[in-house]
Amino acid sequence: MNENKTNPLLCDPISGTCEMPISENSNKTANIQIENKPIKIIYYTDPICSSCWGIEPQLRKLKLEYGDYFDIEYRMGGLLPDWSYNSGGISKPADVAYHWDEASLHYEMPIDGDVWLEDPLDSSYPSCIAMKAAQIQGKEKAVKFMRILREKLYLEKKNIAKWENIVEAAKIANLNVEKLKTDYDGDAKKLFQEDLNYAKTLGVRGFPTLFFADENNNKLTVYGSKPYASYENALLALFPEAKKKSIVKENPLSIFEIYPSLAPKEYAVIHDISVNEAKIILEELHERGKLGKMSIKNGSLYSK
Repeated sequence: MNENKTNPLLCDPISGTCEMPISENSNKTANIQIENKPIKIIYYTDPICSSCWGIEPQLRKLKLEYGDYFDIEYRMGGLLPDWSYNSGGISKPADVAYHWDEASLHYEMPIDGDVWLEDPLDSSYPSCIAMKAAQIQGKEKAVKFMRILREKLYLEKKNIAKWENIVEAAKIANLNVEKLKTDYDGDAKKLFQEDLNYAKTLGVRGFPTLFFADENNNKLTVYGSKPYASYENALLALFPEAKKKSIVKENPLSIFEIYPSLAPKEYAVIHDISVNEAKIILEELHERGKLGKMSIKNGSLYSK
C-alpha cells in the first residue's frame, strides 16, 4: 500500500518542509475570509511537524512585531495518517529518530528523536483532533496547548498520540478536560476533516504553509521554514502601512511574560542577536535562579 509515496516525516531541511504524501492542484480562487484585522494568515501545521517547530522563533517574532495587523488561524494538516508509507528512507518509526536529531541541529531548536525509539507515535491524527477540540475552547488557549504538546513531544519524548499525554498538556493549558474529551469524540473530528478538505482547496502540499491574505483576497504564500524576513515581507507586501512594534530589550526577562518558555534560538531571533549570545544571557538568568531550564541531548528550553 502507498509504495511510491515518500513518508511525510522525512522533512527536507533545505526547503524547510514536511511534504504531504498527496499531491493536489492549488485552487487560486479559494477565498480566505478577513476578520477584524487587515491581514489574515491561514497557518497549516501539524503538532508532530519538525519543520513547524523550526519556525516557532520566526512566528513568535512576527506576532510580537506585527500582531496588531493580522489574525492567524491554525489549521491542522494530518501529517502522518498511519505507517503505510515505506519509501523516502523512512519505513518505520525508528527511522525517524536520526532524522529528527538532524533537524534539531539544522533548526537549532531542541528535539530529541529518541521518542521514535522509546514510545513511537502511530499517527498525528489524535493530536490534530485534540487541537481542533482545544480551539472550541478558545484560540489562544489552543495555541498554548499546541506549544505544550510540542514541548512534551520534542523535549520530554512523550507520545502525544496517547490520550493520557494529551490530557497532561490540556491541564497545563487550563483547558476543560471533560469538554475536550467530548469534543474530541464529536465535533473536533468534523472540524479536522474540514481542515483536510480546505487544505486540498488551497493546494497545501506540505508543512509549514502560511497563506497571507488581504481584504481583496490578494494572497501570498510562504512555504516551508524560511528566515524571518520572508514572513515579514509577505505581510508588508499586502499591507505596507503596517508599523513594526519595537520589542523591549532592556529587561531580558520581559519576553517570558508573553512566552513562558523559550529556546535560545527563539530568544535570539526575537532580540536580533546570535544564538550564542542568547545562550549566555539565558544561562546567566538560570544561574541567578530567574529561569528554569530543561536540557536534552540537542539543546535546552528556558522557562519562567
